[in-house]
Amino acid sequence: MIIYLDESGDLGFDFNKPKTSRKFVITLLVCQNRDAIDCFRKAVSRTLKNKLNHKKGDRKVQELKGTGTTIEVKQYFYRHLLRDGWELYSVVLNKTRVNDDLRKSHTKKKLYNFLARFILEKIDLNNAAPAVTLVTDRCKNREEIQDFNSYVANQLEAMLPLNVPLNIYHERSHDNQGLQAVDLFCWGIFRKFEMGDSAWYDVYRDAIVFETEYLK
Repeated sequence: MIIYLDESGDLGFDFNKPKTSRKFVITLLVCQNRDAIDCFRKAVSRTLKNKLNHKKGDRKVQELKGTGTTIEVKQYFYRHLLRDGWELYSVVLNKTRVNDDLRKSHTKKKLYNFLARFILEKIDLNNAAPAVTLVTDRCKNREEIQDFNSYVANQLEAMLPLNVPLNIYHERSHDNQGLQAVDLFCWGIFRKFEMGDSAWYDVYRDAIVFETEYLK
């Protein structure tokens, strides 16, 4: 099993700033088998080649992102996916109701780690053999990576069968098609809750097996 994790929005709390979001979303793309993993790799590569880099002479787009990608391109990507072997999980934080003590810069990483653990615990890991691999975007510093890995590992390893190891990797999203795919889905969920725009979300909503708004 491979789990790709991504987030949309921000953990800023100065709502007087125009770019501060009111929601923060963490989404998981859970691939149960090799066929599902391969289908995302191929769908991302095919979409980049046929929809974003099909004109000669233009600067090549290296990464498929939720922002700046049209709904038509997203739909093209989705049409090339398998309909089984993968599923989505998401938690949407209502930032306006977060306690003041968790809004400080030194406690935001604890809030992030808590939300990541909260949504990861919704996955059924009983049949996750031979291993569980968690892949997330490499956007944290070394200390934050160590804290995240330690916190998540302590929680998830208790849920795993004794013979199933847990691997955690932090990778650059432009090098990992799975991270690009979960970015598309996470962006759609964020748009629905932050902006009321569900055009892209409605395309794949049947693949979401768990979704909740935290501090609704």
